[in-house]
Amino acid sequence: MGNSYAGQLKTTRFEEVLHNSIEASLRSNNLVPRPVFSQLYLEAEQQLSSLEAGSRVDNEEEEEEEEEEEEGSESSSPPIAYQMKTPPEGCCTTDGFCQAGKDLRLVSISNEQIEVPPGFLLVGAKSPNLPDHLLVCAVDKRFLPDDQGRNALLGFSGNCVGCSKKGFCYFTEFSNHINLKLTTQPKKQKHLKYYLVRNAQGTLTKGSSICWKGAEFRSRQSSSSARSNALFQPPENTSSSVAVVNEPVLAPHSVVQAGTHQTVSDHLPSTVCYPVYNGKESPQQHSVKSNLSSLTRPSVLGTLTNSGPPKKRHKGWSPESPSSNEAWHLQPNPQITNRNKNEGGGGLSSLPHAAMVGPVSSPLVASGEPVSIPDNLLKIYKAKPVIFKGHGNFPYLCGNLNDVIVSPLLYTCYKNSQSLSRAYEQYGASTIQPISDEMQLLLTVYYLVQLAPDQVPLIEDLEQIFMRSWRELHLSEIRQYQQAIPQAFPQVPGPIAPVTSTQLPWLAGLAASSCNDSVHIIECSYSLAEGLSEMFKMLMEGKLVKTNYVVIICACRNRTIDSCIAVTGKHQARILSESMLTPTEYQKEVSYELVTGKVDALGTFFSTLCPDGDVDVLLDKFYQENQSHTSPSLPASVNKAVTLDIAGTAMCTSYNLERHQIRPFQLAVAQKLLSHVCSIADSSTQNLDLGSFEKVDFLICVPPSEVTYQQTLFHLWHSGVLLELGLEKEHLTKQRMEQYVVKLDTDAQTKFKTFLHNSMQNPHTLFVLIHDHAHWDLVSSAVHSLYPQSDPAVGLVDRLLNCREMKEAPNIVTLHVTSFPYALQTQYTRISPYNEIHWPSLYNNGVDLYHESKKYYGLSEFIESTLSEHSLPLLRYDSSFETMVMAYGKRFPRLHSAVIRTFVLVQHYSAAMMAVCGLSQMKNYTTVETLEITQNLINSSRQCPSGHGLMVVLRIPCIPLAVVAYERLNHVRERLALEDHFEIILGNPNSGITVGKHFVEQLKIWQKIEDAEWSPQTYLDLEGLPCILIFSGMDPQGESLPRSLRYCDLRLINSSCLVRTTLEQELGLAAYFVSSETSTEKVVSNDVLESDPEKLSSTDNEDEETVTEGSASEKRSPVKRERSGSHDSAASSLSSKASSTTAFCSETSPPSVTASDTGKSAHQTLSSSTEESVNNPEKQRPKVDKDSKSSAKTAQASITSSSASPFSSSSASSIPTHSSFILQTPHCSMTKVSQQPPIVYLPKLVYDIVTSADSTGLPKSSSLLPYHSVMWASSFRPLMSKMMTCTEQSLYYRQWTVPKPVHMDYNNRNEGRMDTFHPRRLLLSGPPQIGKTGAYLQFLSILSRMLIRLTEVDVYDEEEINTDLKEESVQYYHQPGDAWPDLETMKKIPFDYTIHDPKYEDASLICSRILVKNEDRSANKKQEDLYMRRQTTRMRLSKYAAYNTYHHCEQCHQYMGFNPRYQLYESTLHAFAFSYSMLGEEIQLHFIIPKSKEHHFVFSHPGRQLESMRLPLVTDKSQDYIKSPTFTPTTGRHEHGLFNLYHAMDGASHLHVLVVKEYEMAIYKKYWPNHIMLVLPSIFNSAGVGAAHFLIKELSYHNLELERNRQEELGIKPQDIWPFIIISDDSCVMWNAVEIDCSGERKSEYTWAERNISLKQILQHIESTPNVTHYALIGMRKWSSKTKSGEIKEPFSCCHIHDFVMLNVDLTQNVQYNQNRFMCDDVDFNLRAYSAGLLICQFNRFSVMKKQIAVGGQRSFHIKSKVSDNPVSITPAQYICAPDSKHTFLAAPAQLLLEKYLQYHSHRFFPLSLKNYNHPVLSVDCYLNLGPQIAVCYVSSRPHSLNVSCSDMIFSGLLLYLCDSFVVASFLKKFHFLKGATLCVICQDRNSLRQTVVRLELEDEWQFRLRDEFQTANAKEDKPLFFLTGRHI
Repeated sequence: MGNSYAGQLKTTRFEEVLHNSIEASLRSNNLVPRPVFSQLYLEAEQQLSSLEAGSRVDNEEEEEEEEEEEEGSESSSPPIAYQMKTPPEGCCTTDGFCQAGKDLRLVSISNEQIEVPPGFLLVGAKSPNLPDHLLVCAVDKRFLPDDQGRNALLGFSGNCVGCSKKGFCYFTEFSNHINLKLTTQPKKQKHLKYYLVRNAQGTLTKGSSICWKGAEFRSRQSSSSARSNALFQPPENTSSSVAVVNEPVLAPHSVVQAGTHQTVSDHLPSTVCYPVYNGKESPQQHSVKSNLSSLTRPSVLGTLTNSGPPKKRHKGWSPESPSSNEAWHLQPNPQITNRNKNEGGGGLSSLPHAAMVGPVSSPLVASGEPVSIPDNLLKIYKAKPVIFKGHGNFPYLCGNLNDVIVSPLLYTCYKNSQSLSRAYEQYGASTIQPISDEMQLLLTVYYLVQLAPDQVPLIEDLEQIFMRSWRELHLSEIRQYQQAIPQAFPQVPGPIAPVTSTQLPWLAGLAASSCNDSVHIIECSYSLAEGLSEMFKMLMEGKLVKTNYVVIICACRNRTIDSCIAVTGKHQARILSESMLTPTEYQKEVSYELVTGKVDALGTFFSTLCPDGDVDVLLDKFYQENQSHTSPSLPASVNKAVTLDIAGTAMCTSYNLERHQIRPFQLAVAQKLLSHVCSIADSSTQNLDLGSFEKVDFLICVPPSEVTYQQTLFHLWHSGVLLELGLEKEHLTKQRMEQYVVKLDTDAQTKFKTFLHNSMQNPHTLFVLIHDHAHWDLVSSAVHSLYPQSDPAVGLVDRLLNCREMKEAPNIVTLHVTSFPYALQTQYTRISPYNEIHWPSLYNNGVDLYHESKKYYGLSEFIESTLSEHSLPLLRYDSSFETMVMAYGKRFPRLHSAVIRTFVLVQHYSAAMMAVCGLSQMKNYTTVETLEITQNLINSSRQCPSGHGLMVVLRIPCIPLAVVAYERLNHVRERLALEDHFEIILGNPNSGITVGKHFVEQLKIWQKIEDAEWSPQTYLDLEGLPCILIFSGMDPQGESLPRSLRYCDLRLINSSCLVRTTLEQELGLAAYFVSSETSTEKVVSNDVLESDPEKLSSTDNEDEETVTEGSASEKRSPVKRERSGSHDSAASSLSSKASSTTAFCSETSPPSVTASDTGKSAHQTLSSSTEESVNNPEKQRPKVDKDSKSSAKTAQASITSSSASPFSSSSASSIPTHSSFILQTPHCSMTKVSQQPPIVYLPKLVYDIVTSADSTGLPKSSSLLPYHSVMWASSFRPLMSKMMTCTEQSLYYRQWTVPKPVHMDYNNRNEGRMDTFHPRRLLLSGPPQIGKTGAYLQFLSILSRMLIRLTEVDVYDEEEINTDLKEESVQYYHQPGDAWPDLETMKKIPFDYTIHDPKYEDASLICSRILVKNEDRSANKKQEDLYMRRQTTRMRLSKYAAYNTYHHCEQCHQYMGFNPRYQLYESTLHAFAFSYSMLGEEIQLHFIIPKSKEHHFVFSHPGRQLESMRLPLVTDKSQDYIKSPTFTPTTGRHEHGLFNLYHAMDGASHLHVLVVKEYEMAIYKKYWPNHIMLVLPSIFNSAGVGAAHFLIKELSYHNLELERNRQEELGIKPQDIWPFIIISDDSCVMWNAVEIDCSGERKSEYTWAERNISLKQILQHIESTPNVTHYALIGMRKWSSKTKSGEIKEPFSCCHIHDFVMLNVDLTQNVQYNQNRFMCDDVDFNLRAYSAGLLICQFNRFSVMKKQIAVGGQRSFHIKSKVSDNPVSITPAQYICAPDSKHTFLAAPAQLLLEKYLQYHSHRFFPLSLKNYNHPVLSVDCYLNLGPQIAVCYVSSRPHSLNVSCSDMIFSGLLLYLCDSFVVASFLKKFHFLKGATLCVICQDRNSLRQTVVRLELEDEWQFRLRDEFQTANAKEDKPLFFLTGRHI
């Protein structure tokens, strides 16, 4: 920048600055105004608001350049033309290379190691000739601006990183060297664009923009109204996670302090970061750029205001000097402060808010005199104070900036709390004022005052305090707005007088006066600088030793208050500062401390504590002594673990692996999942067509943990799902199985691409993608797309699961499975709330809903145990440990607390192991808890004859610390010769499990494994192995732990990670199934805890007890509910005084517990009382209590009032912490462990959070921020309710949380629309370790079964009946291979009167001759519903099947009219009338015709009246359509009727009409909008199928006449019009054809096979039959698997036609269906058609399959009493009664009552006919079913009818049903009857009855009595039918 200003001063700018300076000096209280030249040179031009800056993106660079050029021309002088200097001859001039020919492009050298001198930074220069590239340069950071665009020295100093040439002092010279080839004067501001930073892989990447223009506000006031949406635009020019873990390019000793940069996983690369240069102890030099474009600008407050750096290249100023522009520990962008793990901290956890909540001002610009930070602050005070900016101006800080941390969190909280909730904004709630600044600060003071000395402030607590205060202040206004009264409200003053700024300091001091100086108030009169200086002075003088918080207030009368709060408590400041570190920074800090040896001081200090010398010296001494003696390393009591005797002499029966059974509630969850998938398919959105899928395939995605991967493979292997789904064959290999499980690491893309490819290749396979542990990685793929050089795993889940192919694939269902679904339940979630499945309640009002042998223990049960007064708590903390850690923390303030905690705990475990091995003096150097754990671990294996033992999980999230702990504990174990007693396993998520050979052999024996190569792959394989599992990794990734887990030591988890998901997943490690069988060792029984697992809390029943082992031997100290009164597990004095006198082991015999003789007597006293209490607990209770109380002070249980989280409750058992429990004989620890949940040790801070509840009983952990990459939508959100179900909780998070820019759902927004949900995405959530994997594998299984079931159908499969009555044909009329019948031959074939259709199995036999056989055909017949007894078989649907409304596929969408791209098909209603003489009136029918089907009809031109239905010609030969219109009568089957004939017709054009009753018209139209409906008149609403058949036939004949007339005018002969229609049942599903092969040597030989074909083929074949119009009825067989070859040898038959009839309406003009009939109307019609001489033909080659449909049809007719609505059972005998009797009338048609009565009770009318098949009943002109025990003989009275020969038949009865005039007396006298035969005459009224008797002269041969007259049980208005019976004389 040497010549960048070209010596010109912008005069306009100068005048403006001078004017402003003079005006400011007149108005300001400051004595010395800032110099004009400082403003001019050291500040950029007036900054834009941070919001405007935040919305700048990289693709606007051209605009920026234009603006810069414009700004450059603001001077009154004309711009200077620039001529680039000619390069030296022979040098390189290639763009992107320097003149020495070295490549400078970032993409080329991003992975090279570049030497960067101290004080220099790597930056990216933009060349106009290479717009897509950055050139890498090294520039002295003094000549670059700070984060505000200020304090950049004029001039330039840079080096070339290509040729390493140094010392470029002019940017012009430098730009020539790197070949920028500029046409304008080189300006560093214009061409040095970006900082360059290294990501986690060490790759150099583009970082944040260099802030040349600054982001200063034009005016502070205007920024408050700025919209904040700009924050969420994802600009390119932003830092990412990648910019976080960069390599050093700074001074050699810069350290990254809390919160200065962020990880990839918590903010989008949409935030430009500030440069952060920290203290002197960093493991690496960092160049971290904070966010310029963030919503709030914390760094504005951090700019140093010493008089600024000297001018050009000042010799005395060093870049490392404290006065350099260091933006030290500022938290970048509080909008995104919740970092990956800790959300801004264990203390003031960050308060992220959505941008749209309301106006958010930026932090205020610093003002006043600078405050100098003392040099030795950290050294003297032993802690770094954390300063939270509050209201107003914050002073500049200078000096020793590394020793303080400044955070804007509180400022953000204040600002967001002053924004009104959106809930009230919609009502225009301008009258409700936010809380004033004064009230906010006062409430903050009140909050700090009431905190306990060891508590850390939480931002959530403060938010709730503000919210409650605001609501109480404006309760009346809020209620009015909630009632939405549309009127303006006056300004109502609050009930409390507002606090003024003058009152504030006094009130704050008054509040703080009661807290013993824990909170100190400093009042300033001029500025906060005074107060800060005073505070630093007091810190240096040691006056604030007891003070945790210093509140500094500057309240002047004429302006707003200024305030800040400094956290000076060493404990609180340490936790708050560490909470601001991201996990990456945290691990780097720890690694640095380990690598540099800073922890050595800790080890040295430990060694000085031991009076006997260094611990290692003691260990070596012990080791040598042990080697020189033959005695075992342990005392006799703790000898070597017993191993299994090969001969089997010592066997343990407790070892029982139960892993592979499906539990009832897992099956219930699987069914719920299936139900949700079906509901997606059933919805009208057509998002999932289950009917089109034939099989299921799947892929399971798991986190990149080797153990989780192997665990999932293990479950998959044993589930058998792959074999059940047919994906794999028998002998499945592990390699084949691995195709179905993928670890989400860099290798995942290959398997995923294969999965997507398979889904596209197999559209008829339903693919299920299961995303297990779905909360694990939710980083947006934008991170990777903006920074392709970053870690390939960054944003991987988003790139894979949310890619376009996944979204659009219609055959992929995504199932997210997680225990912590909160991050998937935000305002922008992709999962519909209707697609969430929550784990069901295991209990309901104490009733076990699923009969389980095991009870689940989750978080709520663990919390419950801390409340119960009858058992020891399962959640505990170790106060001795906490006290020691706190003491070490004060001694070593520069060490991270995680390092201290780890080293202390490892030391405790080491000491405990030594103490157990006989070095009793080491008991003083461990805690009671650790000693108990160690002792039980070592002793557990000797209690079992097989050597089974306990597992102890030691959770160490930081992997380097875990390695240190592993090595140290291994060393101690080896020195103590305990290698064979227990194993120490390092659990690293990136690698498998390593177990010693000795223990592998033991596991193989226990698990009966013979594979020599076997080794444990999962933690479940470690069942029964005595071991310490050091569980590392920042997050658990779904690993399950075995049942032998006894202790879960979580004392080292990051206690500052106060995020709900983080806390719950750590505690989820201990989730456990407890065996519910009563154990003989249990002393106290318990009641099952009653709780709903869907509730957030389960603490209502506080009196219940937990099963304890030996709990009678010790009574706990009384429970204290006060928060501050929580007892710790062991008093701090215990380790020194009582460790040698107290029994530590709860599971060992007396000799093995105590290793010192000094404690023997005390121990024996306690153990003797324990033995007695075990043998007689009731008797010994008082004595035990007394004895136990004596040790209560030294062994208190950890109790704290608490509440729970959404997990289920059940019973549990626990081991007393500090008492011994004596077993008379050795017992395997596995037995006890399986009946007891693990004991969990927590850090004190986490324990307080988990076990504390607010005033409503809500657990505090539940109200924490749910996940690190989401933020609250508003601080004014309602509180969560204690009684919320999981569903309500989901809706709460969906309303009140929004994803941060880094979250993969952040961009899933569609303003004003609700279609952001993915239709095929589901979420299964359930408590950890409860069996979700088994549930979703079971779901896959039953989904596959359902799909198979959907592609299958139950069809009737029954043998033909009455086959024995068939006449054996001597000759065959046709050849087996004939395709069509011969007309003349068909006329010769006799009609087969016998019914063979199995559905008429209970119908009367029709006799055509005297039967030879006379057996009882009705044997074993029941009168119940025949439907239940009919045989069916399951058939796979072919591609030619007919479907119901549940079938959806792409091909038939348009056919069905459900295509979502179109509106529902419009239909029009048309009346169609014709007269029919038999009914005596005109019949009016209605057609509903969709627009798409109008071409099938003819309409009159003027009025669009329906004239006729178009009919084709007989001579048409087209193969594109079906000539015969199809009519399907239906009732009650709008959903299940098979009306979709698209596939059956193979897509051919056809006319299909549904015939429906009037009252069902609307529902059928809804389900079948594109079908033509024929609506019967209302008088037929209660009619049977006969009425429909009758009207179809009559309408069709009338239409035939109309068409003949219409087409005759066109010159077409009437006989050429197609006369056939098809009448089809609504249950015909598929059609088959028999293929006959007659290629045998003899004609009589043939083979045949049946296959499914389309209905189109069959109909077109039949329609092309020669002389087809001569046939009256054409039909086909009913399909049966039992069909014999003899039945099809004759290809055509003349017999009864059923179900699917092709009817010639022309030939059958004079034969009608009986419109009154309900049953057997087709048999009746067939008989009358044949007797009329018409030709009937059945194609035996074709068959129809009928589906079993359980609803509708005849079953829709219910006969019930007309009087009473009570569903009284009415028997068929009550269907008739005597006329004029008081019989109960029935609400049913008379004809139905008649037919039903005759079916079941006709023997009352025809007693002689019963089973008398050689003497049938003569039935004239009709066929009525008289039941299977009575045979009938049908005769027609019509002249010239074809009747059977009756001359030699004698009848047992006569049935005359509604005789017409053709029946005459002479006709009846031709027939002969048995003596005593009976007559039944049926007429429509009594008068007709008498007339018929007279007309037919019946009294001549029949005797009648008055009592033989009957009627159907109908009321008069219902027109009953009347009967008259008589006896033959």
